[in-house]
Amino acid sequence: MIAAMQAVILAAGRGTRMNSLTDAVPKPMLRVAGKTLLEHKFDALPPDVHEIILIVGYLAAVIEGAFGSEYKGIPVRYIHQEKLDGTMGALMLAKSYLNERFLVMMGDDLYGADDIERTIAEGDWAMLVEETKNMAAGGRIVTDESGEVVAIEEGDHRGKEGLMNTNMFVLDPRVFEYRMIPKAAGSDEYGLPQTVLAASKESDIALHAVPARHWLQVTSPEDIEETEKRLKAFEDTATA
Repeated sequence: MIAAMQAVILAAGRGTRMNSLTDAVPKPMLRVAGKTLLEHKFDALPPDVHEIILIVGYLAAVIEGAFGSEYKGIPVRYIHQEKLDGTMGALMLAKSYLNERFLVMMGDDLYGADDIERTIAEGDWAMLVEETKNMAAGGRIVTDESGEVVAIEEGDHRGKEGLMNTNMFVLDPRVFEYRMIPKAAGSDEYGLPQTVLAASKESDIALHAVPARHWLQVTSPEDIEETEKRLKAFEDTATA
């Protein structure tokens, strides 16, 4: 049995790489396979999630108008992010509302229900990661023999094998007791993975890496058709 918890979804950005598709709607409201990206996430949440907290910004009224105060019986709270100061900056806005273990997800990524449940079940703090043979530029997650995250190696890792951070976490309010860490040296944006890792080391709270099975990114207009194909493949596998 999973303990009651809250879910925080970061959905303040526009998604500039989607070009004109986000002129009238924010990226988390783009439709893939008949549902918005947000609806896909809502429907993947386990039944023990009793509140959804949405961090909104760009065209927030579109999101609020679509869902109102609840989604299929789950209360929805909206928090407006006026300054886009990174993923940890966004999460910090929800600090006063979070009083138990909570889930954090990105508004424009798709996560499988089984991945969410396995990450929650890990205990302590957890990060969903994907093993890939072709890393992108950015942070590569490093784990020890027990599967705990010990480092984030920044840089250009394209063409190399490694673990990518999906930016889905299970945390608790203790993370707010530690200082926010910039996502890169000199940046004015605070990174969620960087802050969580630093807090984990300082507090001795284990940060577990959980391998993803059904994580999908929608980063460009071309990704929408490919994502629909992969979603159907996941569904066919689940019902086979």
